[in-house]
Amino acid sequence: MSDEVRIGVIGVGNMGMVHADYLLKGSIKGAVLTAILEKRTSRIDEISHHFDGKNVNVFSDENAFFESGTVDAVIIATPHYSHPSLAIRAFEHGIHVLVEKPAGVYTKQVREMNEEAQKHQLVFSIMYNQRMNPIYQKLRELIQDGELGGIRRINWIITDWYRTQSYYDSSSWRATWEGEGGGVLINQCPHQLDLMYWLTGQLPERIRAFCHFGKYRDIEVEDDVTAYAEYENGATAVFVTTTGEAPGTNRLEITGENGKVVVENNKLSFWRLRMSEPEFNQSYTGGFGAPETWKCEIPIEGPNTGHAGITQNFIEAILHQKSLVAPGEQGINGLTLSNAMQLSTWIDNWVSLPLDEDLYLEHLNTRKDQSTVKKSVVEKSLDVKGTH
Repeated sequence: MSDEVRIGVIGVGNMGMVHADYLLKGSIKGAVLTAILEKRTSRIDEISHHFDGKNVNVFSDENAFFESGTVDAVIIATPHYSHPSLAIRAFEHGIHVLVEKPAGVYTKQVREMNEEAQKHQLVFSIMYNQRMNPIYQKLRELIQDGELGGIRRINWIITDWYRTQSYYDSSSWRATWEGEGGGVLINQCPHQLDLMYWLTGQLPERIRAFCHFGKYRDIEVEDDVTAYAEYENGATAVFVTTTGEAPGTNRLEITGENGKVVVENNKLSFWRLRMSEPEFNQSYTGGFGAPETWKCEIPIEGPNTGHAGITQNFIEAILHQKSLVAPGEQGINGLTLSNAMQLSTWIDNWVSLPLDEDLYLEHLNTRKDQSTVKKSVVEKSLDVKGTH
């Protein structure tokens, strides 16, 4: 392996162009952009002009791209359903893979991708850029080090995903079962659902969810969700999200035996109990009362490197065997939560984990068969700055 990784970006829509541009600017040490694959032939002239004179090969044919020998690794930024098939194709050609979220649309599909990655022993990462946020890194450290004690409750309200009808109308694949496979859970919330697992290292035992489909916009998929989950240790979680409210909220609250942490407005607050709640309850005899609480200022250090940080980590894993911040195999965990929430709504009942993958796929395929393709849409590129 040389000291430089040749990168190809597959799909240069909104996010793909972001990845291509920071690679072109030399923001990723040890990486160079050498190729683009964009299957939409209507965009080839525009893309070729954008990369003219920059030593970037532009392909519209998938076979030609993978057989060109011009890339050592790829960043996949295409519509969701194609992520696993493209990743598997790359692995078969000995190419490392960094895939945009979500890893795929349904867990059975992603499981096949994970098996292929393990078979070829190539570096496989997923663009969970919120793992690079120092606030969530510090929160994970507090939880993993036992500062909170046993987790009792997780509440996350994430409703600052406001999207207009014009957003959904910008691409024919958006907000359809056939094109996207879901709505706010599959498009906007993969980061939060991933963090629900990553912060605690645990998936719940069962989930009951209420998804509303096309509640606020003319779309097929879910745009409003309230879910309740139960964990093996008795902890519970409530997850609320929508793309139809303004102004929105992003507040994560986690309560444990030793206190409570809140993440909101880019701040991490920790209310620590001087004595753990179980200890206080056992020893206190005064009737009304509560443990003494200290509000602690938690230092947050370092920048939020986001997408570029995940890409840099990916390159260092290839060149120097550095551990991945977001191993691709873990993409199945957050997807399990979103699949379970949809399935719970469809069957109007609890869903136990591990997920019944065949039952989920059966219900998804029924909706795909009934899906309406927006044939009259004029494709538009959107500015994704600040959208995670």
